[in-house]
Amino acid sequence: MKRNDDFRRKQVVKRLRTFIALAAVPLFLAACGNLSSSSISGTSGTSKSSKTQLTGQSSDGDYEGVIKSGHYQTSKSRGVTNSQDSGNTYNVKSFENGMLGVSKKVFSTKSYVFQEGQYLSSSTVQNWLDRKTKSNPTGLNPKSNGSTSPTKRNPVYIQALEEQDYMIQKNNKLSLGGVTIGIAVNSVDYYKKTQYGATYETKITKAEGEAYAKKAANTVLKRLRKKSALKNVPIVIAIYRQASNDSLVGGNFIAYSENKGSATTVSKWNALSEKNYVFPIESGSSSPNSNDETSFTNFKSQVENFFPNLSGVTAQAHYSGNTLTGMHVNITTQFYSQTEIISFTQYLQTAAQKYLPSSVPIDITVSSTDSVQSFLSRSSGAKKFTSHVFNSY
Repeated sequence: MKRNDDFRRKQVVKRLRTFIALAAVPLFLAACGNLSSSSISGTSGTSKSSKTQLTGQSSDGDYEGVIKSGHYQTSKSRGVTNSQDSGNTYNVKSFENGMLGVSKKVFSTKSYVFQEGQYLSSSTVQNWLDRKTKSNPTGLNPKSNGSTSPTKRNPVYIQALEEQDYMIQKNNKLSLGGVTIGIAVNSVDYYKKTQYGATYETKITKAEGEAYAKKAANTVLKRLRKKSALKNVPIVIAIYRQASNDSLVGGNFIAYSENKGSATTVSKWNALSEKNYVFPIESGSSSPNSNDETSFTNFKSQVENFFPNLSGVTAQAHYSGNTLTGMHVNITTQFYSQTEIISFTQYLQTAAQKYLPSSVPIDITVSSTDSVQSFLSRSSGAKKFTSHVFNSY
């Protein structure tokens, strides 16, 4: 029975991956309000005629974003990853949203405005992510030693690198106030011995990957300081450990450093105790808090007993240490009637409030194989869930 549950859970999450991958816009934008009514000059404080607007801020916990000349300032290098296979789309979302979380520890949402990375180009990041060779001396990954053995080859450690900029608004002008760089390191390096051959794996321990990333961080910091705009601004470097391709959740950040002034070497690292889990917990594993697991199991049982036409009920749970900080619940249905969806969503509001952990942000997505049917959410500290059923005219 347990094996069947695990199989169904994996099938459900595979279907949901496509939906989640499409939601690639950083989480803070979803919470933004209307455009700020004020206009400000260019980020360098020059007298250019082009106007800059801010997206607005619906809560103190979200950054305002930058819109310049009527267009959102997109990243110059977002989405660039190492060319190896990357089958876990959860890593992308987890990496970007986790960077925002780390940045908030240093750059307050009350004092800083978010801007997508503008100082590292796609070609620069791609070169840095490749292996170091004679033709690519800037590569951060080690030279190939020629071996194709999983235990003897030099693995690709660094999978992705991303930049986020944080601006300060003063005297109706925006200027760069700080930068966050995320370095994503592999837990498993997937590779092929021949172009269309089988995929092999080189496992990378947490200690080995973290040590390599910290060494690379010093190199990255030195290179950034050579850019005139980044010579003296605070630069935060955060290390992210990627989840394996078969994981049903993304990875997690394991350390970050704040480098002030013109520092070119990281002097101190701050450890982060964060971890993601999938509920129901797989056989042989355990969560940091058994009460959270029991709460979800009770919720899942009630929902499945009340509505039999379900393909699966799973959840992604995020922990800081042993404390649950958030949960995403995914429910896949086989409903075809709009009235069934309405009734089901109403029941979920009651069941979620009764059984799921309290005082933490939780969202519940109800979807069929081809579309989202309804959505429920509860913010941190709120008592009741709000819901919305998607309809059509």
